[in-house]
Amino acid sequence: MKILYAASEAQPFAASGGLADVAGSLPKALVKEGHECAVVMPYYKNTFKPEQQKKIKFLTSFNVPVGWRAQYCGVFTYSAPEGVVYYFLDNEYYFKRDFGIYGYYDDAERYAFFSRAVLEMLHHIVYKPDVINSNDWQCALIPVYYQIYYRYNPELKNIRNVFTIHNIAYQGQYGMNLLEEILSIPKHMANIVEYDRDVNFMKGAIEVADKVTTVSPTYATEILDPWFAHGLDRILQSKVYKTCGFLNGIDTDMYNPATDKEIAANFSLKSKAGKRTCKAALLEEVGLPDGDEPVIGIISRLVEHKGFDLIKSVFDRIIQLGYKAVILGSGDIIYENFFNEMKFRYPEKVAFICGFKPPLAKQIYAGSDMFLMPSKTEPCGLAQMISLRYGTIPIVRATGGLKDSIIDCGEPGGTGFTFLTYNADDMFSAVERASEAYNDKKTWNALVGRAMKADFSWSVSAKLYVGLYEELISWN
Repeated sequence: MKILYAASEAQPFAASGGLADVAGSLPKALVKEGHECAVVMPYYKNTFKPEQQKKIKFLTSFNVPVGWRAQYCGVFTYSAPEGVVYYFLDNEYYFKRDFGIYGYYDDAERYAFFSRAVLEMLHHIVYKPDVINSNDWQCALIPVYYQIYYRYNPELKNIRNVFTIHNIAYQGQYGMNLLEEILSIPKHMANIVEYDRDVNFMKGAIEVADKVTTVSPTYATEILDPWFAHGLDRILQSKVYKTCGFLNGIDTDMYNPATDKEIAANFSLKSKAGKRTCKAALLEEVGLPDGDEPVIGIISRLVEHKGFDLIKSVFDRIIQLGYKAVILGSGDIIYENFFNEMKFRYPEKVAFICGFKPPLAKQIYAGSDMFLMPSKTEPCGLAQMISLRYGTIPIVRATGGLKDSIIDCGEPGGTGFTFLTYNADDMFSAVERASEAYNDKKTWNALVGRAMKADFSWSVSAKLYVGLYEELISWN
């Protein structure tokens, strides 16, 4: 079986969020399952490191229709050691930008070009996929263009389209004036992408894709509810028959406390002594005194939907319970100012590092005792899985992927502490329960052991995707 995985970002080439982790890991897992998998993404500025640059090859070029224009597209290829082939679509006007991947005035045109180019590319390369798996709004026009222009093409017929929603809040919503001029969608087919009198890229993919997946089973159910769906609940409710959710995994080689070179000491399920060394090293790194008090770690964008309004409400009470806190992240100025204030109010208890530093993130995962993640919504979440891998116990709200991945300690096989309602007092109760468990060393050691045994490798999720792809191919 041949799968083409289309994404706007992928590790280790370009990344701004969790999509890049998925696009960098799932294809490798699919190859391990015995299938051919290629990844296609834009060729951004500074995509390659010097050692990678030597290995990329120019393959071909062609023109892509964008409204009334024909725009150049070059194809470069790179073969990864794990067996995944990457295709990079090049257009310097669209993708050689200086400031990040997204957020430009012409993002609609940029990713309409990319989506059409993915399908045009298939006329010019040997690789002919059985399934195209497109991800998020930037790739949502791939199944739309396939439906309009390529479905009955002799070369490309019988390709199945899967569309994966990583975060429904970002849908690709634009004015209807883009329909023909930029998107090349005929007026008589406007109904595919029209939603609430706008063009909605994601709605179009949901309308025409053979299957729609999300990144956790609970999130697949939640987005049928207007509270979670950001307006798309009506179309999703009508397409529930083809929607499902598979929990993402993590790269267990990248996040392995037994071999990780970025942490102070290695440790494993059989030999946990190194975790205490990691805790001492973390406290020294962030300027807090060493000690036996529980350390609670937070790594996140500092925005309301990640639960920071809850944290802000009861943070003083958390510190008064005896916790030390290490926070790494940036975002809304109200939360950055708050944690700076807490750092000065509790200089021996609180460390706040504004920004994101990957090596420090690893040290927080390895050196903290608990990891706090009280999200209002969380499609999947990877941080809670990574923290389990390092024996750091998650405290999470039971929503989306957090609900699917963390079992409360009040239940058999518990791996963390959960709370249900989006309420600061309920979150504090979970933090309080974690403190009580930490003070019982026998209970805590058993909990850490269960956490480190949890399997969130991509092999589990890859098998689910393979089953879905095989079901679609059987329709032919």
